[in-house]
Amino acid sequence: MNKSLFFLSIFVLFITNTLFSQRTFNPVQENGYNTTQNDTLRNTGEIKVKLSGKTKYTDYKIFSHDRDTTYIDTTLSIQKDYKFNYLRTDNFELLAFHNQGQTFTNLGYDFNNLKLLPDIGFTAKQFSYLDVDEIKYYEVPTPTTEITYRTGLQQGQILDAIFTANFSPRLNVSLSYKGIRSLGAYRRSLASHGNFRGAFHYRTKENQYEIRGHLTSQDFFNEESGGLPQAEIEKFESNDPDYTTRSYLDVNLDDAENNFEGRRLYLEHSYKLISNKDSVHKKDFSNLKVGHVFTTETKEYSFTQPTITTEFFGDSNDSGASNNQAKNTITNNELNLEFNSKYVLGKFKAKVNITNYSYGYDSILNSNSNISKIKLEGSAISVGADWNAKIKNFHLNATGNLSPGSGRLSGNFLQGEALYKKDSVFAIKGSLLISSKSPNFNTLLHQSKYDAYNWYNDFSSVNTRDLGFDLSSKWLNASVNFTNIDNYTYFDADNKPQQFNNQITYLKVKVSREFRYKKFALDNTIMYQNVSSGSSVFRVPELVTRNTFYYQDYWFKGKPMLVNMGATFNYFTKYKMNAYNPLLAEFTLQNDQEIGFPSIDVFFNAQVRRTRLFLKIENVTSSFTEKNYYSAPNYPYRDFTIRFGLVWNWFI
Repeated sequence: MNKSLFFLSIFVLFITNTLFSQRTFNPVQENGYNTTQNDTLRNTGEIKVKLSGKTKYTDYKIFSHDRDTTYIDTTLSIQKDYKFNYLRTDNFELLAFHNQGQTFTNLGYDFNNLKLLPDIGFTAKQFSYLDVDEIKYYEVPTPTTEITYRTGLQQGQILDAIFTANFSPRLNVSLSYKGIRSLGAYRRSLASHGNFRGAFHYRTKENQYEIRGHLTSQDFFNEESGGLPQAEIEKFESNDPDYTTRSYLDVNLDDAENNFEGRRLYLEHSYKLISNKDSVHKKDFSNLKVGHVFTTETKEYSFTQPTITTEFFGDSNDSGASNNQAKNTITNNELNLEFNSKYVLGKFKAKVNITNYSYGYDSILNSNSNISKIKLEGSAISVGADWNAKIKNFHLNATGNLSPGSGRLSGNFLQGEALYKKDSVFAIKGSLLISSKSPNFNTLLHQSKYDAYNWYNDFSSVNTRDLGFDLSSKWLNASVNFTNIDNYTYFDADNKPQQFNNQITYLKVKVSREFRYKKFALDNTIMYQNVSSGSSVFRVPELVTRNTFYYQDYWFKGKPMLVNMGATFNYFTKYKMNAYNPLLAEFTLQNDQEIGFPSIDVFFNAQVRRTRLFLKIENVTSSFTEKNYYSAPNYPYRDFTIRFGLVWNWFI
């Protein structure tokens, strides 16, 4: 892993250094601050930038899976600080484990982006897995590179490199690689990950034929410690001076590790049969396109342990090594027909999907189990439609899919939203999601050398209904989500998958607001959660808050450097946080420990031309506060830690 990082770094630095030029991006300032507040992906029309040279900032485009257009942004804001982490997203609702590249505990749940099909599971390994809708496509007038670097914990580093170029105005190719290797402060906490992405898109003149696609190869290797045993927890909480070096503490597992790998090929192309200019009835019916989408994806999970540990995982059928490997392959072909018409007030797409899946194992792993079926296989045909319309300031979007029958891929999916936007003043959105699908495959079938981890279940479909409202304005950002879940599937305190017989009722309210005075600002985000039904199995903290007080201004004559410095206070109320099981790579219920604690991070960030520098001191109060901070039961959160990193863009 470290060799691939080294050679990739040399290659990218060589290419970009050869192509380097002096074109600069200079954000327009208002009252001494950047007018933009978002991350690298900038919403259309919400950034004011002046460029030297003939190109404009709007020429450097990024397209999402849904074809929303954003622009490459090299400015500095407090949101950049929130997103400068391994996931490259704002992880307000996540609590990281002590080492980068390990898993996260959910402090809140989002049901706005449910997948249509069931997944392999092993969800604790998939926080950094990039799905189809997370792959970006580019269009740039000159070759463009972005390098993100961050130091690891103890030993190691993170590198995320993106290179993209247009070989013609209509053909773009991008190559990306994100890798991490970090040793960690505690024993058996090494993380070694890699995410490769290669993407392209091409269109003919007048866009009659379009094709885009991507190839991904992702692997996530982790040593697993099983957390601290009780004797070591007492040393940690008592702040024993002999164990301030955390590697001196013993852990539950000495030789366990798990690995998750995923490979995907995605191709999408369409041909326009009728366009606006050649349609006889262009006012009634136009832009008729036929399309095809092909997706094949394989995910594999393995847990390896040379020495059986019965005191931690229970009895085993033999004393040999434990090596259970599950594999899931899903192949989908979609045929669609899309057109614009005044009769549907916008764009309408009808689609048919043919899906095949295979999940399981190569053989029976445990002779003590009663499992006779080692694979779940099948196929399904589904029909669906997408609708996008605009009526003055209203935007209406909906997507639906129906898979008839009684198989594991049967179910339905409906998601719709109505957005009202008043220029850049404010936007109000209402959304509705209705989903019915099978639970993840690892809750249905799982094998292991350990007797307690073998099961074959015939669970009912999980039914989810989510109603949401969002307000976005320059005064206040707020969201409210009300969610009901039937047949909620979870892992109980005995590490067994179960379905909840009653309904989960979950309310989440999140509000954010920034206050500014001259060169100082206070940015606040507060989330309130309530589970009025099903709190015995669906557990979240009642209150989560993040408050950042910071100073921002230009330093030195000529304003060559923008400085952003301050402190962030994080806190969540105590609750019975789920425990982490390294064999399952899942979180399970526990009833013994309540966890909730505050932490303070201090940061100093700076922007020099197109380079953003980030220095952060995490959990600065840990040296003199009570040792009650945990990412999960038996897994201490990180101590006082200093991290450095940068994001550097090159444009030719």
